[in-house]
Amino acid sequence: MNAPARTTRVRFAPSPTGFLHVGGARTALFSWLFARHTGGTFVLRIEDTDFERSSSDMVTGILEGLHWLGMDWDEGPFYQSKRLELYAHTAARLIENGHAYHCFCSREELETRRISAAETGTVPRYDGRCRGISNAEATRRIAQGERAVVRFMVPREGVTGFQDAVFGSMEFFNTELEDFVLLRSDGIPTYHLSVVADDLDMRMTHVIRGADHLSNTPKQVLLYQALGASLPVFAHLPLILGPDKTRLSKRHGATSVMAYKDMGIVPEAFRNFLALLGWSPGEAAKQPDGPDREIFSTDELIRMFSLDGIAHSNAVFNNEKLAWYNTEYIRAYDPSLLLPLIEEEWRAANYQASRSQEEILAAIRLLQPRARSLKDFASTFLAYFGDQFAMDEAAVKKFLSDTAVRQMLSELGQRYATLENFTEASTEELLRTFAAEKGIKAGALINGARVALTGQAVAPSLFAVMLCLSQPTVVRRLEAAASLTIE
Repeated sequence: MNAPARTTRVRFAPSPTGFLHVGGARTALFSWLFARHTGGTFVLRIEDTDFERSSSDMVTGILEGLHWLGMDWDEGPFYQSKRLELYAHTAARLIENGHAYHCFCSREELETRRISAAETGTVPRYDGRCRGISNAEATRRIAQGERAVVRFMVPREGVTGFQDAVFGSMEFFNTELEDFVLLRSDGIPTYHLSVVADDLDMRMTHVIRGADHLSNTPKQVLLYQALGASLPVFAHLPLILGPDKTRLSKRHGATSVMAYKDMGIVPEAFRNFLALLGWSPGEAAKQPDGPDREIFSTDELIRMFSLDGIAHSNAVFNNEKLAWYNTEYIRAYDPSLLLPLIEEEWRAANYQASRSQEEILAAIRLLQPRARSLKDFASTFLAYFGDQFAMDEAAVKKFLSDTAVRQMLSELGQRYATLENFTEASTEELLRTFAAEKGIKAGALINGARVALTGQAVAPSLFAVMLCLSQPTVVRRLEAAASLTIE
């Protein structure tokens, strides 16, 4: 894998110590869009060297999240836990060329010095006391059983800088950096060593990641320089904040990507929402009349994406905006493509539709303009797909508490049973004629019929609902209204 890179190569490198969260998903999406826009390669790497906290379940969750969002990868997944030899070899190179050394300070010693530094008001930092130990002496001590880590030898003077594609020129004084650990005494690499060794070996041309990694970057720049390698293009993404402008966390609601799937969000809606969370398509969103465009297909996002469009300021996660995207996408779906997503919700709710596929698709088409979530199809909309549905208690009490109304609905059902041409127009005409005959307002029958037929106080046009449910179902449910028990 060491041949020079000829095309853009970017990677997404999550740590499986948790599920795929919103920030990680956005990093993956931006990297994926950039790779697809440039005709490059998108690599998936699992950084699983934290053996105590990493788990296969978390890896599965990350892969499921990426699949749900529609992001495919060209290479991988590669697992750092299977690449330990590379990290040991890289650390040995750095020792040989004088940029790293063995440190024999114990944890207890380091903790004592940290406490002492805190008491004197100085910044706790490794003091470099093992820098002078020769390689020969270190080899001898290790052979005798002493444990040692490998530390990078940070220059005592000067600055370390790099050009960031988002934040511009960045510089750090080397005096602010300590001699950081590369390889622990058990042979497990730290993040700094493994990420640089992997990015070099995998020929990454661009590193797109969260701005929380900015403080790590000067250390990694030093490693690139010590290994005689060219720097990739760094692009650090501003943070994602909650509505209260604090860092997004569980107190703001779900942060795991799959939790949003479980909330009934469709993947295209979440992907579109996520793409515009800290990135702007610029002039492509401008419209001569009306507000800027906010709905973009995946192909459009790929065509328009560039690092130049990434904002410098933090993004705010707006749940109401996500709900709006979800509503718009559900409304635009072809019912036949929406059905598999709805069926997944039905399976989770242990529900079995009892109507034909043609009837189900017609019902979906009727309900799409009112749906805010896929969950609606497995809760408030169940009456459209079979007789297994719950009645909203508040709606029943409000519109069906009058015994006379329930009795008239039952009689109305009998009238519908004899209606030869069952259409929206004919069902409406019959109801209004029946209401006039009984000396009751049509609205009382309409509201009562809506609850009797759907279990809900709010629904599409009653007569469109009747046509969707079919004449036999309408007759059966209206006739049953008289036997309802109102508590």
